[in-house]
Amino acid sequence: MDKQQAIRYRGHTALCEIDLPGQQAISSGRVLIVGAGGLGSPVALYLAAAGVGHITIMDADTVSLSNLQRQIIHTTPDVGRLKVESAHEKMTAINPHIEVETIAEFLTPENARDIIGRHDLVVDCCDNLTSRLLVNDTCMALEKPYVYGAVQRFSGHVYTYTPGAASYRDYFDTSAAVDEPPCALNGILNTVVGVIGSLQATEAVKILARTGDLLTNRLLIFDAITMTFTVFPIGR
Repeated sequence: MDKQQAIRYRGHTALCEIDLPGQQAISSGRVLIVGAGGLGSPVALYLAAAGVGHITIMDADTVSLSNLQRQIIHTTPDVGRLKVESAHEKMTAINPHIEVETIAEFLTPENARDIIGRHDLVVDCCDNLTSRLLVNDTCMALEKPYVYGAVQRFSGHVYTYTPGAASYRDYFDTSAAVDEPPCALNGILNTVVGVIGSLQATEAVKILARTGDLLTNRLLIFDAITMTFTVFPIGR
């Protein structure tokens, strides 16, 4: 770690739970962020600032005006641009020491194993059930950890999967599940997305630094109306 990096990451290295070895582990980590929208925005910004060595951000969408209410990595001049290009620009502006890879595609059964297999962990910032199940099932097959997050209106939830722990199919009944309407139609308090995305980024940093207790076999639910956090234990 050179002098500039020592100054940049002083906030982490001053924590005995992370210290220099933890920051070095963060800096050598490879993280895949699936989705560069509402949840992907804070996740990408915080992981870049944390110094994650290689971050791949994956999304085929372009920035629209209705995104800007909650997708804070994008700005008004970015409307019409690929989200991954906009995100890459902001992430490297925050931290030029990291490597940011962009994939302007959606995750599919054809590319999932190859892309996920090249990373240490996945942060699931998807907005549809098909993609969430694909992340879940591929990570289970490859024994890769992932951090799940989802939001709706005034609430959101988070959990972390590690090999052997409860997965999406343990938390939710998918037999008759249907996708919720998109946030732009169903409504979403913009700060809820920031809270859940920040929690996802926190879990990702903890995994890389090998510190703290993860949200494995536990579902955290945030309710902005009552301003409460509730954690439910979940078994396989």
